[in-house]
Amino acid sequence: MRIGEWARRALARSGGRAVPLAGFADGPYFDADGDLIWVGARLPAMHPRAVITVESQPRGVALQFAEIPAHGWEPLPAQLDAAASARIVELTRALIANDAPRGFGALLAGGMPAFPLDLAVERVRALARAYAGDAPEAVFAASIPLLGFGTGLTPSGDDLAGAALFGRRLLAPQRGAWAAIAEQLSREIEGRSHAVSAALFGDLARGESFAPLHAIIDALAADDRAAALAAARELTAIGHSSGWDMFAGLVIGVTGSCDAS
Repeated sequence: MRIGEWARRALARSGGRAVPLAGFADGPYFDADGDLIWVGARLPAMHPRAVITVESQPRGVALQFAEIPAHGWEPLPAQLDAAASARIVELTRALIANDAPRGFGALLAGGMPAFPLDLAVERVRALARAYAGDAPEAVFAASIPLLGFGTGLTPSGDDLAGAALFGRRLLAPQRGAWAAIAEQLSREIEGRSHAVSAALFGDLARGESFAPLHAIIDALAADDRAAALAAARELTAIGHSSGWDMFAGLVIGVTGSCDAS
């Protein structure tokens, strides 16, 4: 079993017991002492809330974990410098040269996302302008119309807006205004999206998310182009478009632009 630190702590508090998350009885989402965790043998990537098991687990029934590891996976602290903006644009161009972007990722190649995401393109561009202006309050206002928007288990707007904030906070880790906006948006999304997406958005806003996203950051900071591209491909393989939506959000948060073509 591989386990994320958030899930490990939750299961330690619950005595190893996890019950199906209300409203998601047929999914891999469980409640452990009031925290959402994600359990399965084929989860798309490691995550602080993930419990990756050797064998598939039954759904719709409570699970009991007999042994809880002493430590779980969690991302290392990271930070990006101004030069990362140029490196992430270079990475994006390398990625879209061989992979067809999905979801809001189409904007990175100068294209248009498919319906219904095409209806929110101006909202995404407004968000990019807010990040270009380095204005937390404007980012808050521009993020609100994206929360809960889109299809899929995690709406594309949630993935994009959360990852954008994730990226910007890495550029300005000492700027308290970004942390305040992250807290505000994490509260706002609870009434605009469902429990799973709200939890994963809060993780992004807090700076803890899927392992490939953190691997991209580590590679960009080290100027390791090959590692960054490999991590980006792993991220964009998540879900139907969730990975691409997160990658597009990361580009927006770091560069203040949604077009890298």
